[in-house]
Amino acid sequence: MAGSSHVRVPCSTTYGNAKSVASMFRCHRIPCRRARSGASITAMVPEQPARRSTLSRRGLLKGGGAVAFGGLSIAALKLPMFGIDPVQACPNGGAAKDVSADERELVISNWTGYIDPRKNPKSTLAQFQDQTGISVTYNVDINDNAEFYAKVKNQMRACEPIDRDMIVMTDWMAARMISLGFIQPLNKGNVPNLDKNLIESLQGVPWDPEREYSAPWQSGLTGIAYNADLVPEVSSFEELITRDDLKGKITLLSEMADTMGFFLKVTGADPVDFDDDEWAAAIDRLREVKESGQLLQFAGNNYLQQLSQGTLLACEAWSGDVIQAQYDNPNLKFVVPEEGLSLWSDNMMVPNYATHQTHAETWIDYYYQPEVAAKLAAWVNYICPVQGAQEAMLDIDPSLAENPLIFPDSEMLANTWDFMTLTDEKQSQYEGEWADVISS
Repeated sequence: MAGSSHVRVPCSTTYGNAKSVASMFRCHRIPCRRARSGASITAMVPEQPARRSTLSRRGLLKGGGAVAFGGLSIAALKLPMFGIDPVQACPNGGAAKDVSADERELVISNWTGYIDPRKNPKSTLAQFQDQTGISVTYNVDINDNAEFYAKVKNQMRACEPIDRDMIVMTDWMAARMISLGFIQPLNKGNVPNLDKNLIESLQGVPWDPEREYSAPWQSGLTGIAYNADLVPEVSSFEELITRDDLKGKITLLSEMADTMGFFLKVTGADPVDFDDDEWAAAIDRLREVKESGQLLQFAGNNYLQQLSQGTLLACEAWSGDVIQAQYDNPNLKFVVPEEGLSLWSDNMMVPNYATHQTHAETWIDYYYQPEVAAKLAAWVNYICPVQGAQEAMLDIDPSLAENPLIFPDSEMLANTWDFMTLTDEKQSQYEGEWADVISS
């Protein structure tokens, strides 16, 4: 997603109409220490030669560079979302016999590059297997919410298993799948760390207020990135879509909630609470921007590669992607635009007819231990959803513990917004109108 919930910002932050995240990172893993005094923060260059992949959770979706609509086909955008009949209740509520006691196996589907290196014997996944005796099949086959939904929706609607015990979906898709009856409730007795350690800002979401069905894996922010070597700071979304010096060299995200949240903002509406007329005004503004030639394309992947190369000058961007890209190009900056930031989460859920639900819940509880969560966050660089992880990070990398894009403070969180939870009918309507614009 992208999708629905967002917040965060790294070092060298300038306060004013916009907060510009300057070069926190040089070319290695460790970001700069963030000073507490003064408006500007100077990045420190770490000496460690360690490198991590820049193929982030939202990064490498498909090979061969960025293509229109982020590599998504029009079918992938449209097929999963429209003309859906009310789902029929599955026998036994979609629950399968849990064979966890006999089969020490767990099958997970997650996004690309969203975990520390699995082959490392000290990785969080390896240590989970060692501690529990559960063998994990970890698939990186989620490239886009709608695309993944298209793969599994027919089986799920037919009350058939999808051969996975856990899937990770962005807020808006998580809400949709829960509302359609595709997701199993969690056994709360098996996930005490979730209830104890989930950060307050991710509690009480309207589509799962008690977190009965979902547990955030990581969270992030949607804002603006620009190449400071080529263009002055882009301080607002309005500037991004209107500035003459950016014409033909910007991208917007192919996730509807991310992009349309900003268009609702610039047309004077509230992304958390809007009506059909306000939506129509925002869609009309999007169409105008596309027809004006301001936009190079809609992107779901590799936009930061283009930004680094100069094909793009600025773009709508996800916070974790920018942090990772700064390892290779410190001229890439993340900005908190004047309109604020969108805060989103990607959520662990157990799909209907999963046969190892207890193991999935064991996985959730394990990753909600602060020490484990800190180790994961130190690698993926997204917002950590676990209370206590910031303190645990001090033993891993004190500079990361001070990174507001991983551990945002209340000031930053106050400048964030979410996308309104939609009924199934409204979701289908808005997705159709969105797809009509971006695919035309």
